[in-house]
Amino acid sequence: MKTANHQILLFDGVCQFCNDTVQFIIRHDKRETFKFAALQSAIGQELLKKHSLPTNDLQSVVLIKNQSAYTRSTAELHIFLGLGGWWSILYLFVLMPRPLRDGIYNFIAKNRYKWFGKKEECMVPSPEIRKRFLS
Repeated sequence: MKTANHQILLFDGVCQFCNDTVQFIIRHDKRETFKFAALQSAIGQELLKKHSLPTNDLQSVVLIKNQSAYTRSTAELHIFLGLGGWWSILYLFVLMPRPLRDGIYNFIAKNRYKWFGKKEECMVPSPEIRKRFLS
């Protein structure tokens, strides 16, 4: 797994909102900073265990950056920072108390299947972006 200079985003592979978010990140990540894996995948499960995170909790994205794992709103804010440019301004929301940020995140996570739908299987990336996914 060659990820030394990359950040790894673990996401719920059957969540339509999560898949759309990954597509958004791919479009805006001009430096190809991020690598991706579904939480449900073997590599996703391995990375969760490595960072002592629950392997059955699909309510949070996980961002692995510099050997640290970030979850919920903190992960999202680090993603905006990693995208650079104007997106990094959104990192200022880190000044908002974490319980408030995570409360909003949890509300969206709890309702994401109802609002955005659920896929029967993990997304299959196109050949041009497949290299951004860990396997």
